[in-house]
Amino acid sequence: MSVSQNIVIVGGCGHVGLPLGIVLAGIPHASITLLDIDADKIDMINDGKMPFRETGAAEALQRVIGKTLRATLDTTVLNSADVVITVIGTPVDEHLNPTVAELYRNVDNLLEQMRTDSLLVLRSTVYPGMTNLVYNRVRARGRKIHVAFCPERIAEGKALEELVALPQIIGAFEPEALRRARELFLRITKTVIELTPIEAELAKLFTNSWRYLNFAISNQFYMLAQSCGLDFDRIHEAVVREYPRMKSFARSGFAAGPCLLKDTLQLAAFSGNQFFMGHAAMLINEGLPNFIVSQLKNTNLAEQCVAILGMAFKADSDDSRESLSYKLKKLLQIEAREVVCCDPYVADPSLIPVEEAISRADTIIIGVPHTLYRGLEIPASKTVVDVWGSRESRRPRALSAPPVTEETKA
Repeated sequence: MSVSQNIVIVGGCGHVGLPLGIVLAGIPHASITLLDIDADKIDMINDGKMPFRETGAAEALQRVIGKTLRATLDTTVLNSADVVITVIGTPVDEHLNPTVAELYRNVDNLLEQMRTDSLLVLRSTVYPGMTNLVYNRVRARGRKIHVAFCPERIAEGKALEELVALPQIIGAFEPEALRRARELFLRITKTVIELTPIEAELAKLFTNSWRYLNFAISNQFYMLAQSCGLDFDRIHEAVVREYPRMKSFARSGFAAGPCLLKDTLQLAAFSGNQFFMGHAAMLINEGLPNFIVSQLKNTNLAEQCVAILGMAFKADSDDSRESLSYKLKKLLQIEAREVVCCDPYVADPSLIPVEEAISRADTIIIGVPHTLYRGLEIPASKTVVDVWGSRESRRPRALSAPPVTEETKA
């Protein structure tokens, strides 16, 4: 496509919008505007600085900022946009039910300013049926605006790589909207998969819920092994080694972050609370910090200082949203004499340097396996709880058969 496109990404300075903006800004005949309400992030991005960690993004941002990419608070940029991509999704409320008020408010504001015949792309995860409700909202207002649902499926830290390598799922109710969405995403990836909007909505929820269930299986096995005084990592290593049918057997660890639990909850609500495997996964994954504390109660926990190393929700990230390390911290503050925490990336004034945390602690818990933690020297006198299996443990040794020789034949 040689026609120039003016693309606005609403919520564009976050973990979903910014990587997409950087990738789109690198294609020919495209002008990308990141529309956001966070003035500090906007200033950082326009200065060529990333507001969060993302592999390769700092260099890529430098190449496009001020040329084909800019960030702004000014909503009038919507007036001239050919494509508007919104990354506002459906959060879960305090009763664990999806809430659509924020999405409706966002869409209504967009419709007031978007021009006729433009394309509106819903990019974040939405509750099943939301695309249809938005589509009907557009029609009820008599607006000729095309609507498509094209969910992101990136992993934080790998966004720039995965946006161009992975297939993009698209869904729309009308051929014109589907055509435009297809042409847009074929500019950044080789494969586009077309579904109906509700199929696409469920495909995204199935993807995240499957990962959440997969982690729950490993965490349940971890708790079973630990309850028997056994090393789960040794069993895991033995089971997956050169055995293809166990390739998807994940390691244990905190299944956290802004998506996996939320999307499992959305499927549970959509099923009328009949998603029993999802409910079980929630109990297991959310219960892992409680299990760790219960195990430590047998070690005179009330007199100990406990250190949690890593407060982000995943390794080598600065994103602490929905991190289970913070849940673990709250539980330990009730049971332990003292709790100290550290993380080289998370912005939290209560955190202390890792060396100080190790020095003060009697028990050390790996909250998240940052690469920087792998080489840490921890005195043998300290108790270490590593639910991730990130440090060296007693792996089973694979014994190879001796070579066949004339002597062995005899």
